Amino acid sequence: MVESRVVSRRQRHGGNKKRRWPRRLLIVLLIIVLIVIAYGVYVYYKADSALNDSQVDLGRSGGKSALRDAAVRIGKDPISILILGIENYSTDGQNGRADSQILVTVNPKTNKMKIVTIPRDSRVQINHAGQYTGMHKINAAYTYGDLTGYGADKLQVETVEKMLDVPIDKFVAVDFDGFRDIVDILSPNKGIKINIKQGFYEKDIYNHGKRIYFQAGPAHLNGEQALAFVRMRKRAVNATYSRDERQRQFLRAVINQAISARTIFKVGAITDILGKHVDTNLDANEIYALERQYSSMKKSSIKTTNIGGQNENINGVDYFIPDGQSLQNVSNKLRKFLNLRPDPNFSTNADTQ
Repeated sequence: MVESRVVSRRQRHGGNKKRRWPRRLLIVLLIIVLIVIAYGVYVYYKADSALNDSQVDLGRSGGKSALRDAAVRIGKDPISILILGIENYSTDGQNGRADSQILVTVNPKTNKMKIVTIPRDSRVQINHAGQYTGMHKINAAYTYGDLTGYGADKLQVETVEKMLDVPIDKFVAVDFDGFRDIVDILSPNKGIKINIKQGFYEKDIYNHGKRIYFQAGPAHLNGEQALAFVRMRKRAVNATYSRDERQRQFLRAVINQAISARTIFKVGAITDILGKHVDTNLDANEIYALERQYSSMKKSSIKTTNIGGQNENINGVDYFIPDGQSLQNVSNKLRKFLNLRPDPNFSTNADTQ
């Protein structure tokens, strides 16, 4: 049957009414986790115990991506880490979805980082999903991996690998509650200090959609407020005080808060959260190596790249359709960053333009 396509009039990535994880919010959480876990001998052993509850085995042969000839050594080789923001609060922690996906690549030799966001509505072929195998939004891979028993994290990682034709070495999956709780632990009294440039409101997902109002000027945000601050995108003020700008603000503020002498010692409480709200295939030694690498990295060394494309409506469902050339260009950039040769036979599971 021929599918009917209607190009959306909304702006790129716009129009999706579901809650989504913003890109820098996930980076913030990863940075916090890396910083606090690596602090001191006591922290190492406590984090190691907490990580045992967070560990997920992807069942890979040789402990490496199928797109790698050899396993990578963190701290010595360029690596890739897929960060997943999991929305599972509406389903009581079951059959959640990867509401946001960010691939972070780190090169220890050049001391640089490259970040690419995977549009959550990208239309891709999802395999190993039993009765659900077929064309779906890429964020559904997590759900179908959970429903079929194949593994939520495993199927999501493999699906993103096939979309980009790039190996994914490690992953970190976190949920909304994990972010909220860590922010509250870092600053339990006043919250994260930030200067709000323009006032607006956003709904509180933890309080029946009650509005949280943000007034222009200096403010201290707790976990729930911080989540609303970085998520807002539907108010008119977003045109002049964009979500990206607010996320950059919060990123700088939370890093300053996390490395201060008064908050770093709260690592014990933070590691207690890991087993409840974080899944990863990183071990304590690897996290320590990553933290050391990131702590010496300059802001100018962190670059972002985007996948071009447009929103389309196919049989009543809104998708993001990547531009084929843009997708291949992103793949080549990432492979070069990882010291891999461009794939002359580039292929993707994405439905491209």
